[in-house]
Amino acid sequence: MDRRNSRRDTEGHSVLTANRLLDGRIVWLAADNTWQILLSHAQVFPNTEIEEKLSEHAAKAQQEGLVGVYGVQVHTDAGRITPVTSREQIRAQGPSIHPDFVPTWQKTGSTVTA
Repeated sequence: MDRRNSRRDTEGHSVLTANRLLDGRIVWLAADNTWQILLSHAQVFPNTEIEEKLSEHAAKAQQEGLVGVYGVQVHTDAGRITPVTSREQIRAQGPSIHPDFVPTWQKTGSTVTA
C-alpha cells in the first residue's frame, strides 16, 4: 500500500515518482517505462490501477537505481498534469534552490504543468 498518499480518490488519477540514487533528482515514470525528470512526461494512471503499478516498480527500484517510489495524485486539464498537494507541486518544480544554482535543463519561468 502507498502510505504517502492514503487519501487517494477512487475516481482520480495518479503518477509514479521516485528519486534517483545517482544524483537525488526527482523522476516520474513515463509511458515507455523510463524515468523522466519532467512531470509533463509522466504516465497518468487511474487510481484504480496505481497500487499495482506501484508494487511493480517498487519491487525493482534498486535495480533501476531509484529510492522512494510512490504515487502522487494529480489533476489533468488539457494535457497538463498538476499534483493535488502543495508538497508535490513544489517537488515537481525541481530543486528549491538559489537561482544561481538552478540546473541548466530547467528553463526560467517553468511551471509544474509545463
